[in-house]
Amino acid sequence: MNVSYKWLSEYLNLDSITPEELAEKLSRTGIEVEDVTIPQEGLKKIVVGHALSVVDHPDSDHLHICQVDIGEEEPSQIVCGAPNIAAGQKIIVALPGSRITGNKKIKKSKMRGEVSNGMVCSLEELGYSDKVIPKKYADGIYVLPEDAVPGEEVFSYLAMDDAILDLSVTANRADALSMRGVAHEVAAVYDLEPSFKEVVLTEDSTDKVEDYMSVSVEDTTDAPIYTIRVIKDIKVKESPMWLQTKLMNAGIRPLNNIVDITNYILLEYGQPLHAFDYDQLNSKEILVRRAKENEELVTLDEEERTLTSNNIVITDGQKPVALAGVMGGLDSHITDDTVTVALEAALFEPISVRKTAKELNLRSESSSRFEKGINLATLQQASEHAAALMAELGEGTVVSGVASVDTAEVKDSVVKTTLGKINRSLGTAISAEEIEKIFHQLGFGVTISNEEVTVVVPPRRWDIHIEADLIEEVARIYGYDRLPSTLPTTESLPGGLTTKQRLVRHTRRFLEDAGLAQAISYVLTTPEKASRFMMRESDMTQLEMPMSEERSTLRMNLISGLLDDVQYNLSHNNQHAALYETGRVFYKDPTQTLPIEEEHLAGVITGSLGEKDWQGEGEEVDFYVLKGILGELMTTYGLVGEVEYQQDTNRSDMHPGRTATILLNGEEIGFIGQIHPVTAKELDINETYAFELNLDAIVQAEKEATVYRGIPKYPGMTRDVALLVDDTVTNQQIVDVILEKGGKYLKHVRLFDLYQGEHIAPGKKSMAYTLAYLNPEATLQEEEVTKAFEEVKEAIVTQLNAEIR
Repeated sequence: MNVSYKWLSEYLNLDSITPEELAEKLSRTGIEVEDVTIPQEGLKKIVVGHALSVVDHPDSDHLHICQVDIGEEEPSQIVCGAPNIAAGQKIIVALPGSRITGNKKIKKSKMRGEVSNGMVCSLEELGYSDKVIPKKYADGIYVLPEDAVPGEEVFSYLAMDDAILDLSVTANRADALSMRGVAHEVAAVYDLEPSFKEVVLTEDSTDKVEDYMSVSVEDTTDAPIYTIRVIKDIKVKESPMWLQTKLMNAGIRPLNNIVDITNYILLEYGQPLHAFDYDQLNSKEILVRRAKENEELVTLDEEERTLTSNNIVITDGQKPVALAGVMGGLDSHITDDTVTVALEAALFEPISVRKTAKELNLRSESSSRFEKGINLATLQQASEHAAALMAELGEGTVVSGVASVDTAEVKDSVVKTTLGKINRSLGTAISAEEIEKIFHQLGFGVTISNEEVTVVVPPRRWDIHIEADLIEEVARIYGYDRLPSTLPTTESLPGGLTTKQRLVRHTRRFLEDAGLAQAISYVLTTPEKASRFMMRESDMTQLEMPMSEERSTLRMNLISGLLDDVQYNLSHNNQHAALYETGRVFYKDPTQTLPIEEEHLAGVITGSLGEKDWQGEGEEVDFYVLKGILGELMTTYGLVGEVEYQQDTNRSDMHPGRTATILLNGEEIGFIGQIHPVTAKELDINETYAFELNLDAIVQAEKEATVYRGIPKYPGMTRDVALLVDDTVTNQQIVDVILEKGGKYLKHVRLFDLYQGEHIAPGKKSMAYTLAYLNPEATLQEEEVTKAFEEVKEAIVTQLNAEIR
């Protein structure tokens, strides 16, 4: 929001307050001022000129030789190429030695043999943006009003000697999106009394609005207030200088007196208005309704819009003529031939306006205000002010009466708090008298009785509803810099990590020692990525107003983010990636308002964990490499329950023959396997293996107490066995049999070889294991180990139909 210091001075006495001081004070009380600019800074020796004569240059088809009165005894000759220059105009002249925008110096020169004592300037050469230059002068020079005095500096005529405050207005302070709203804020900050000029509207009592227009609203929740005024016999022409400069300094392009008035009222009151060409409406009945599916409207930007039932439209009884709160239609807009204006002032449902603006990618000054809220108390006043200005500047007449539908109740709101609550919250000892004064500065009614503070808030501050809002207002006006700095009073507690924090830290250390690097992915992702690799069925949790479609949905897995990291590494020529992540996923239960948060652990590996060096190539990773890392991690947790791996063929994004569900005491806590080749191709990654665990389930699981033992005094023994088994027999089945029959001295079983191929019968595979035995209390006897080992081999042959090799 660009705020003109001079315009603000029309409402308040700011003689003792500089623009810089005002900006600093506003920023310290809650509305940040990003910058203060004075348009004339850097410009000098730019004056009003009077074009006495304009003749064509003899050696050019587009240049003109002008004799210009610049307030000196003799006219000055200036060569100008502007297509719209003409004798008799008051123009902007940069004298020799002057500075224009970009610190460019103007010198006396010759153009095609003719002397040019300076330059006739356009607004762009004074630093104005193309977006705000009046359309009439977009391709040429700007013409000043007839009363401009030759030789005087142009800055006061163009309001370039003003100071423009760039306010960064947050969504909760939409009241500051108007000059009157800012005036109230400044008045509160400096304890001033704002003064607003009374508007006198004169209506033609011989003509009634009922003879011109009727208004109806299909659903008053869409438009609680909708009004139309009619102004007849107007002349559409260029706006006066004061109106044009106010709009340009606010960043709005002047178009004509009627449209400029609606924009002026938007800036002053924060009330969006729309002006229809009455004669272009096919009927004299205005109906506000929801658009029909695939209904079409050509908006003012000349784009054809296909509408949906999300959109509120203004219709002439049949077809749409405007998008409510967003933009008008091209067919009914104000033109130079308009003689009768139908002026709309309304209140539209904010959510629908926001959805329409987003759906059609059509944000406007109007829609942003309807979305955030408007002051209902000044809606009719804004309409009257606009109608009076149209009658004055357009030389027209206001038809008596208003065609309206009004179901909204405009009233003050009452919010209560206590002196104790205010002072406890702020850490202050502000007296009742000072708090009462603060609310009076804000323009609120206030009563303090027995410590209770009752505040009557006017409709212009629709952001104040609860006790905390009152406390914030006191803090702002009292001064954040005056609040004492105190530390919270609390009992001193010994520091320490929770069980979950210790387990997560242990997990990170273990995986990093195993060669994996930590990754941190975005919690927000796309709906497609969020719903992949899910460990249970769930609806998606989506944002209502995402920053982008790529960040619209809360994730329900960690693997998708890690695979994005893998793809990034591969695209940067890093073929070997080993990553892990701990973080929350979000499941949605239709019966609950908030999503269910669950802590997960996931990891991915691709390529090789080892480096290629003089000793040879690094070994390519596979399912068993990742399973080994994960298995060792699970062992370090000391889980009392049994961890099992069962083949899983039902995960769509995982390889059906190389994926396993991870069970703890028979309950699923995760999965591990190869990313499906189709999915890998889609994601443009190589052969990749991944796992994901529910870390919360591991935290809650029963664990063995950590017992520290001395290093064994006695040596152990090992036995190796190679088996030929059916390829349907799993490693887990074999390990279970070995552990069952291995005897009390068997401490560890390790698979060290797996082979299928040449010299192995089809449907068979060779698996080799090392069995480690240890008696912590005595030296093992050969006979004890041999006997136990023979029982293992016999059980494997009998139970698994294996062949000992």
